[in-house]
Amino acid sequence: MTTTAGGAGRLLAISDLHIGYPENRALVEAMAPETDEDWLLVAGDVSENVADIRWALKTLASRFRKVVWVPGNHELWSHPSDPVSLRGVARYEHLVEVCRDLGVTTPEDPYPVWEGPGGPVVVAPLFLLYDYSFLPAGCATKAEGLAYAESTGIVCNDEYLLHPDPYPTREAWCRARVAETERRLAEIPGDLPVVPVNHYPLHRHPMDVLWHPEFAMWCGTGLTADWHRRFRVAAMVYGHLHIPRTTWQDGVRFEEVSVGYPREWRGRPQPPGRLRRILPAESAEPVKSANRAGTSGTSGESGTSTKSAKPAKSGGSGESAETEVR
Repeated sequence: MTTTAGGAGRLLAISDLHIGYPENRALVEAMAPETDEDWLLVAGDVSENVADIRWALKTLASRFRKVVWVPGNHELWSHPSDPVSLRGVARYEHLVEVCRDLGVTTPEDPYPVWEGPGGPVVVAPLFLLYDYSFLPAGCATKAEGLAYAESTGIVCNDEYLLHPDPYPTREAWCRARVAETERRLAEIPGDLPVVPVNHYPLHRHPMDVLWHPEFAMWCGTGLTADWHRRFRVAAMVYGHLHIPRTTWQDGVRFEEVSVGYPREWRGRPQPPGRLRRILPAESAEPVKSANRAGTSGTSGESGTSTKSAKPAKSGGSGESAETEVR
């Protein structure tokens, strides 16, 4: 089906809503488009509770012309507070079905084409995970990296709650996702730029400002390090780090669009829950990729509920028509 997304809309993005926190749930309740043509990209970590994920996406899908969702690590957790106890691939597939019931686009659906201002561009929702390739300095293997992280007390709760079943490891699941996604991206017509949406950045440079650099192990994969160049990326949308800002790598714009936890966003000068405009671009001025300007002063934070060596609950409830490209 080929129709237009309209000429007045905006391509907007947000991530890391973490609506288990009442303050963040209130932000979602207040979110609204400015035009009937606005699309919203949701780059993961809505909640670790399936009922909450459904509520948030249903709320947003009722307001925006199109909602595009990708999973974060929190959605994939098999959290003890969630009555849905599915693990790994089965949990992800269940969430895809929830989204399809709501009319929300997922990484398993044809890629839509934004034909509004700044378009046409292919909007490519991705689900890639991570493979521990972003190791701490001085570490040569995953085992060494995990041992170092354990010694610092900075261990992602994924180690306890994000199960890769039926894959033997999270990195094996990551490699499978990368291979399939790479195939699909290569099939996009060569005259169309791409806006990839992934919970993790496609390149390591956004991790340069982490207060705890060992946490980069849970933040992506080196297998995608050249994708922003190979696949004609107009802007790369991600979350997870809780460091909302714009950076540039090889002339390509990277947009970190997370809300984060109330304890983080309360200290920021800008109001929380602001939807980031991806197209038409808010700014075309490149800045150095390691520039801390625009960060919240919480650059050690990440998209996990805790960074302790033990699992913990994360608060609250557990917490236009368009062209399609296959």
